[in-house]
Amino acid sequence: MKNPSAGDDGGADYDGGANDGRGADDDGGMKAAANTMPRSAASSPAASSPAVSSSVVSSHAPMLPAASSRTIWWHVYPLGFTGAPIRSDDIAGRRTVHRLTRIIDWLDYLRDLGCDGLLLGPIFQSATHGYDTVDYYSIDSRLGDEDDFRALARACHAKGVALMLDGVFNHVGIDNPLFRKELSDVRAGAGSDGADAIGGRLFSIVAKPDGTVDYPVFEGHGDLPEINHDGAAAADLVGDVMDYWMDRGADAWRLDAAYAVPAGFWRRVLPGVRARHHDAWFLGEVIHGDYPTVVQESGMDSVTQYELWKAVWSSLQSGNFYELDWCLKRHNGFLDHFIPQTFISNHDVTRIASTVGFGSARLAAVILFTVGGVPSVYYGDEIAMTGIKEDRLGGDDAVRPEFPERPEDMAMGREAESMRDLYRALIRMRRDRPWLSSARTVPVEVDNRRYVYDVVGSADSDAGDDGRNPGYAGDGGRAGGENGESLRVTLALDPEPTATIRDAKGVVLSL
Repeated sequence: MKNPSAGDDGGADYDGGANDGRGADDDGGMKAAANTMPRSAASSPAASSPAVSSSVVSSHAPMLPAASSRTIWWHVYPLGFTGAPIRSDDIAGRRTVHRLTRIIDWLDYLRDLGCDGLLLGPIFQSATHGYDTVDYYSIDSRLGDEDDFRALARACHAKGVALMLDGVFNHVGIDNPLFRKELSDVRAGAGSDGADAIGGRLFSIVAKPDGTVDYPVFEGHGDLPEINHDGAAAADLVGDVMDYWMDRGADAWRLDAAYAVPAGFWRRVLPGVRARHHDAWFLGEVIHGDYPTVVQESGMDSVTQYELWKAVWSSLQSGNFYELDWCLKRHNGFLDHFIPQTFISNHDVTRIASTVGFGSARLAAVILFTVGGVPSVYYGDEIAMTGIKEDRLGGDDAVRPEFPERPEDMAMGREAESMRDLYRALIRMRRDRPWLSSARTVPVEVDNRRYVYDVVGSADSDAGDDGRNPGYAGDGGRAGGENGESLRVTLALDPEPTATIRDAKGVVLSL
């Protein structure tokens, strides 16, 4: 694990006698067999802590009982976080190691930061990195078992933390028994290879005249056969898996590679899950394309805002705030239809501190928490961790590090402490202004290396909500603007990265 270096720091100095932004008032069925179908049909400038006015220091907004568009997520990749071996040879010969419950000891850390959601990467039985699922109904033995999951879910809910699981429903691992059985059946000549027969299967495996078989795979990876989403078998399986884990404590689902799955598939599956779990919340991984149309046609609550992620780091890295300004105009348009999930790092990309350096990474955090969206903090970003993703076997390891068993064992230098103080202050500011989740941005001044924008509450508080999402701005009040709320954000790259946030009373935060 790469820890930020200790050393050069200007010290933590808050204005107005405010505290350090900590959440002082934070609160504290039968399993399906794996081979059966579902039961149901760079160098940094000197670090300094942000100066925060007393207006930031107040109680959190009331805790929500379930995931919503106002949840602030702490995103963890469990296999890496707990130090599990990623590339092991023998799945059947693995012994169960109870690592998943290590995360319980980090829930107070999550709450102290100000987050109220835990977004877990894959936790189901898989061959390697978690995205090659072998059994949807079993916890990966490298992480533990179902009892460990139940304990984690209970602990999350006791502390007011929503729990989101990562559902890899576009493809499976090549060792998945469901795939192996269909592959064996096709090779043995069982059934017809006609379109009707394939439509009834979980996979689109075709026998070729030369005796070999062919089937679609995910983005060229031969060990990741794709599920056939056209038939009922896939919809039954995915709906059943979602119900199974929501019955055991999950509140929400991240839908991995949702961009590769027909939107109509989600439209068939999600309503049934919502009927049984009324507060269910669904986030789709979508990289390119027409985000509002995807949300509308799929029935998902939100999608990943990769356009904004790219604009944030690229504008800071190249000194071109015009790019960010252009993207925020599109972001405003998205907010007319739904509230996007926003982030500046995740398990698939180089960390923001490695991409733009420590100083500009602080500006990226300011942007993340001052624009509309459902923000997520990728574990370690809040302490300025670095990590570069590489295009090679094991190239994700640097961005998916192990954390100590307990927060008190984390070695942190001055930069790490300074970044953590900034995240606390920004999250508290956002908690005090829940209208920010659907707020729009209005440019005031745009230059290559200086950007000023206003953040204003949305008058159309019900935009994009259909009544399912209790945390959307339409849950009993206006999204913002009720009392003319707004913020002015000033970002500058010269002579060093700085940011100031002001409201009608004066400076809210500066760094």
